[in-house]
Amino acid sequence: MAKKWYVAHTYSGHENKAKKYLESAAEAEGLKDQIGQILVPTEEIVEMRQGKRSTSVKKFLPSYILIEMELNKETQHLVTSTPGITNFVGASGKPVALREPEVKRILAQIDRSKNRDVLDIPYKIGEAVKVVDGPFSDFAGTVSEVNPEKRKLKVMVSIFGRPTPVELDYLQVKSL
Repeated sequence: MAKKWYVAHTYSGHENKAKKYLESAAEAEGLKDQIGQILVPTEEIVEMRQGKRSTSVKKFLPSYILIEMELNKETQHLVTSTPGITNFVGASGKPVALREPEVKRILAQIDRSKNRDVLDIPYKIGEAVKVVDGPFSDFAGTVSEVNPEKRKLKVMVSIFGRPTPVELDYLQVKSL
């Protein structure tokens, strides 16, 4: 029997605990071969807090975990009896497998979140920006260089009437 993806409802804030409990219970019961990946769908959020770059992890499906498994009585009982998991998502307690397009969309969103750091280049050379953080706060300038690997910009800012290059983080500026 092929493994399919199912969604289980968990207590709020207990997604990671439920995942660990389920993994250890599957190991103890000898059902590890019937249970594949167990995912807590999350995405990384990067923001500026008090002048420092801060990365936080946010669940985009709170109170749910995704389980790749072969559905039978043993695996269904294992999941529903795991601490922190209330039940499967489905009609009248019967688990319903996710359709392939749904699975691809959710996995793609998880992958996008992991690769977002490299992909997002919000500024272009020649674009007018305003510095919102750091010693040059409230100065206006023009982007002269973009370094996507370091997530840095070189902005030409007018200091004492002369254009001066200043290296800034993406989050230290905003578009005008």
